[in-house]
Amino acid sequence: MNGTSRGWGVKVVASVLVLLSAGCRAAPAFDISGSFFPAWMLCLVVGIALTFAARYGLMRLQIADEVGPPALIYPCLVALFTCLLWLLLFR
Repeated sequence: MNGTSRGWGVKVVASVLVLLSAGCRAAPAFDISGSFFPAWMLCLVVGIALTFAARYGLMRLQIADEVGPPALIYPCLVALFTCLLWLLLFR
């Protein structure tokens, strides 16, 4: 066993340890009436509300039928709004 193979193994172990410790920080949570709720739950609820508002806007503009199949579009809008809120508020 030469020095280069040992150095490679140390680098792999160090890289794995760095990747595993990257998520070791406090979770974003806030206190509501004594209970801690995760921030993603708030983002999800607001994302659903924004999707309903977007649906209302599309229906008001009379283009709701033209955007695509509702079973695909609205869950994607929920995911989009939820992730955007998470990135804007908690990252």
